[in-house]
Amino acid sequence: MSFTAVPVRLSTLDPNFESQFAARLHWAADTDAAIEHRVADILADVQKRGDAAVLAYTERFDGLAAGQVSELELTQSDFKTAFDALPVAQKAALEAAARRVRSYHEAQKKAGGESWSYRDEDGTLLGQKVTPLDRVGIYVPGGKAAYPSSLIMNAVPAHVAGVQEIIMVVPTPVRGSVATGGSGATTATRGERNELVLAAAYVAGVTRAFTIGGAQAVAALAYGTETVPKVDKITGPGNAYVASAKKRVFGTVGIDMIAGPSEILVLADGSTPAEWVAMDLFSQAEHDELAQSILLCPDAAYIEEVQRAIDRLLPTMPRAAIIAKSLNDRGALIHTRSMEEACAISNRIAPEHLEISSDDPHRWEPLLKHAGAIFLGAYTSESLGDYCAGPNHVLPTSGTARFSSPLGVYDFQKRSSLIEVSQAGAQSLGVIAAEMAYGEGLQAHARAAELRLDTVPPMRGGA
Repeated sequence: MSFTAVPVRLSTLDPNFESQFAARLHWAADTDAAIEHRVADILADVQKRGDAAVLAYTERFDGLAAGQVSELELTQSDFKTAFDALPVAQKAALEAAARRVRSYHEAQKKAGGESWSYRDEDGTLLGQKVTPLDRVGIYVPGGKAAYPSSLIMNAVPAHVAGVQEIIMVVPTPVRGSVATGGSGATTATRGERNELVLAAAYVAGVTRAFTIGGAQAVAALAYGTETVPKVDKITGPGNAYVASAKKRVFGTVGIDMIAGPSEILVLADGSTPAEWVAMDLFSQAEHDELAQSILLCPDAAYIEEVQRAIDRLLPTMPRAAIIAKSLNDRGALIHTRSMEEACAISNRIAPEHLEISSDDPHRWEPLLKHAGAIFLGAYTSESLGDYCAGPNHVLPTSGTARFSSPLGVYDFQKRSSLIEVSQAGAQSLGVIAAEMAYGEGLQAHARAAELRLDTVPPMRGGA
């Protein structure tokens, strides 16, 4: 079957550019109401019935039948067996990726993840105590593809942060007709475990793992069941059901973010081979049909060259159907007046992945404020960041890079303030605190501070 991909062609010179651009950029992040209701039912059922509900939904949605949840638990032996069975090249790649990701996150922790304190002139100690979370849950997708890289990017920084228990949930790829994650009955047969994911769990230091997925897996991690332990935070991407479930359990547990479809924005000055840029656009489009790939370039002739490269390369792609639909529905090749204007538009988009495909990327990087990750230069393909460069590939999407950051060590730590007031410090701080507390009408607050003064004044505001 032949597929064609013709991303919409826009130009900032067009008087209708703003409306056309807004229409292309828009993505409805709100989850479908039917999904919200279904997820709410699943969460409530797992919270009420625990393991029994997890078993029922896992069989219904993942096609994986078991008598008890303990049969769905993977062991450290499973991880090591999977790792040992890999080809030498795959084992080396997994270890190298994990090593680079660990090295980066250890540097991140050293730079700003330590406890600190100081004493002021009256002897009062002030500071911050940084401690790791006790237990985290990691959701590893297993629907349209398996993602050992996602496991490494979530588990390694948690391990570096000092988290003692890392619980992985991963739906098994299924055979047959399946309504993944909660959308209806299924006729699927038993799923098959992905050995590369298990090997990555071995390399990354996962503590326990269960072959469950969807909203029921999120519920099990958030509330705990007879078998699945309750965690403090859930991280990792998933489908619409997983995103909805994470949103609903937030507050009971922490979550990393509500992730939307993957995005790439390429700023090109025309100096990079067009085939490289076309393939970089493909690299996000192949994730799913809702992924977005955009090129911004001031060279109209180069944009034509990229389109010809798309036409030439698409038939060679195994996931050509997904790429074509993504590029046709959400892709864009945008002609700009200049690279400066391209940078300004990029800041409005705040993309997940931002490539500066230029022979002088450091000229443009200072103009860029909002992006999940910035890839500098023609040789820095986004795919290197996805797998092994070192920085985390869990990034803010849907414009949230305006106020959000990549996943990191800090997401698996919490901070407690340290305050130790000396007797001398209580004399000055107590007067200040009491005055403010009386002003707010909180007499007990005020009195608690005043009782520690060397000379206790009479209580104000009635006794």
